[in-house]
Amino acid sequence: MAVPMKNGGMAIGKVVFYVVLSGVTTGIGSFFGAMIGSISETVIAISLSFAAGAMLYIVSGELIPESNKLYKGRMSAVGNMLGFMIGIFATRI
Repeated sequence: MAVPMKNGGMAIGKVVFYVVLSGVTTGIGSFFGAMIGSISETVIAISLSFAAGAMLYIVSGELIPESNKLYKGRMSAVGNMLGFMIGIFATRI
């Protein structure tokens, strides 16, 4: 997160501020997740499935088209398909 902001010309103070701000929100989210997660295993399962779905949405909508434009080949698509398959099969073990 910091490297693209710094390479984009942002001042070091702002970069540090935004990185620390994102870390603080992560800590607050972890605290509330631990509090809510102790309620039941069903809540944990729903929360993790929502997080996994959000990550798949980001990967499918943003990263895959960007990697295809960047490398102009089939290896990025093949790598993404293998990654999805390994992720699916790894949950069955």
